[in-house]
Amino acid sequence: MAKKLRIEKLQELIKQEMGKMLLTDLKDPRIGFVTVTDVELTGDLRSAKIFVSIMGDDDKIKNSLEGLQSALGFIRREIGQRIKIRFTPEISFALDTSLDYGDHIQKLLLKVEGDTKNVDNVQAGSEQTQSR
Repeated sequence: MAKKLRIEKLQELIKQEMGKMLLTDLKDPRIGFVTVTDVELTGDLRSAKIFVSIMGDDDKIKNSLEGLQSALGFIRREIGQRIKIRFTPEISFALDTSLDYGDHIQKLLLKVEGDTKNVDNVQAGSEQTQSR
């Protein structure tokens, strides 16, 4: 239980520090609007997968991921210095598409809601003509 709690704390610390680095330290022009959404650490704390959400089209996403990959050594060193853990985990980046999926679901729900309103309006109109 204590080990799981430590892993969760380290995940949150890495997420916060990575967010700060994106705002202030990474100057690569390829890196666009990137948000850290989650961090997954292995049980032995040897590797971390950082999930990022990137705004933009496919080219911007690809360029941002390339910029993050090229800054991987700097990012790992900075995380090790800021968090002060004995062993700095190997870092990998993964694209988090859950926000895009949520946006897609939202659009579908709005479309269904709009279709339902149209059906309600048609039914209300037919009821008015029947009552005349």
